[in-house]
Amino acid sequence: MAKTVYDVLINSYEADVASAVEFLISGGAKDFAEYREVVGRVRGLRLAIESTKDLMRSQLEEDEDE
Repeated sequence: MAKTVYDVLINSYEADVASAVEFLISGGAKDFAEYREVVGRVRGLRLAIESTKDLMRSQLEEDEDE
């Protein structure tokens, strides 16, 4: 199956999440404020992933109904 724009977005978001998690695991946050910022970024990216997946499912359902 060909990659859709949704697949590209999800893959990009997931790569960003992995990068941020690796940053945290390696002790990259210099203080608690930076830690909170990165955790917030991960939370936001995960919400974006779920929203994109919901849009993709919605689009697929619409295409099937046609």
